[in-house]
Amino acid sequence: MEVNIPEVLAEMRIVFAAYEEALNGNDVAALINFFWQSPYAVRYGANENLYGWDQIVNFRKNRTPPPARVLFNTVITTFGHNYANASTEFKRHDGVGRQSQSWIRCADGWKIATAHISFSPT
Repeated sequence: MEVNIPEVLAEMRIVFAAYEEALNGNDVAALINFFWQSPYAVRYGANENLYGWDQIVNFRKNRTPPPARVLFNTVITTFGHNYANASTEFKRHDGVGRQSQSWIRCADGWKIATAHISFSPT
């Protein structure tokens, strides 16, 4: 398995940046579209556990916009042409957190299969 094939890594950096832009802009339609449309998609949030695309969509549609954040210590690693992990830390006005995502290449582009968001101990 090839790790960090340059063109695949470049694609993932663009997609990850687009996700972050959608998150900071509270672009709900885009945020929904970034997730794998599957009952196997999972998103563990700071206060919720979501199983399947339907629960993720419902959460996004009803969520209060999240505070703006700044990323640091972002690491994106690709494995072959169709799988990637993205891990980052972030700072917001209310604290410091962590995020990890597993991305898969689907027929309609890169999608988040699993995500985990948590706050770091202070």
